[in-house]
Amino acid sequence: MSRISDTDPALTHRLTRRVMLGVAAGASAAALLGTAGTPAAAAPSTGTAASAAGRGRPVLPPGRLGIQLYSLRDKVSTLGFAPVFAELEKYGYDEVEFAGYTQGSAGPITLARLKRLARDHGLTPIGSHVGYYSDDPNAYTFAQNLTKVLDDAQALGLKHIGTASGPFRYGSTVDAWKRAAEEFNTYGAAARARGMKFYQHNHSDEFGFASDDPKVRLYDVLLAETDPDLVFLEMDIFWAYAGRFRFSRRPDGTAAPFEPLDYVLKQPHRYPLFHVKDGVRDPSDQFGYRMVDVGDGDIDYRRFLSAVTRLRGERLAHHWQAEHDNPVESFAFARKSSAHLHSLREKC
Repeated sequence: MSRISDTDPALTHRLTRRVMLGVAAGASAAALLGTAGTPAAAAPSTGTAASAAGRGRPVLPPGRLGIQLYSLRDKVSTLGFAPVFAELEKYGYDEVEFAGYTQGSAGPITLARLKRLARDHGLTPIGSHVGYYSDDPNAYTFAQNLTKVLDDAQALGLKHIGTASGPFRYGSTVDAWKRAAEEFNTYGAAARARGMKFYQHNHSDEFGFASDDPKVRLYDVLLAETDPDLVFLEMDIFWAYAGRFRFSRRPDGTAAPFEPLDYVLKQPHRYPLFHVKDGVRDPSDQFGYRMVDVGDGDIDYRRFLSAVTRLRGERLAHHWQAEHDNPVESFAFARKSSAHLHSLREKC
């Protein structure tokens, strides 16, 4: 199912994350967790993960496995942050990426408390998704409330603060994306002044072509027009491969193939964060893939991670966040993803 709107890809979907997460009362949350069952701690699983294991160096760098909490929104909204963080600690996660800091029905939580909860469970808050813009002047977005967004990120100790909204605010022309890029540069400068990196998370539409120049890929405009010292990228690997499926030909039918990994290898410093999301190839699907749990799909993560982490000086320069938009069972997804990624070994 697409998460992309006609006007601003993923903005409507991602803005729901701002009111997505919260904390439940301690005793009732513990009771709920008990009824849900506690998944086993992360360990190499049978099947795909086990077959990937070997004698080589682990593909996943130590201390760099995170999870996008949107994948666990159902558990956070019913159990609260503390029980969810306790499970992630068991599964071997090192980091968390936020998609909002409160959940209405679960009650409010201070940022200081949220930061302590993560620390108490050995988790480093590494980033957060915030909307790019809104028609509401009071909206919690970069365009409407930049200072508040950065204040909150700084209070949590985040090193990265970004958006999963595409740069479609002014349209799909080259000049429209140049205008959006100027705004991203502004957000990046403000973030850098506070010791943080501003980043943009892609979906598949970013890899489409400019409406006024079908020879130009919009993602290339974003890369060219944003300052590489101010604006960074979080590649969602699933959506990048979906983009390759959708946009390997220009509107006139001429071939325009690309490899998502090549973008990273050319400018690895621009990609501090990744979303590790898996899919099964399905040409009948509009995106070319059906989303599945990490390790159950066809994206070769041993190849992808190895190619990036083998670059000189890059092994510990990136953060890998597992994600699934709609997992069948979110704790099971988190556990399986960690087990699979920890099991991967480089080829000897």
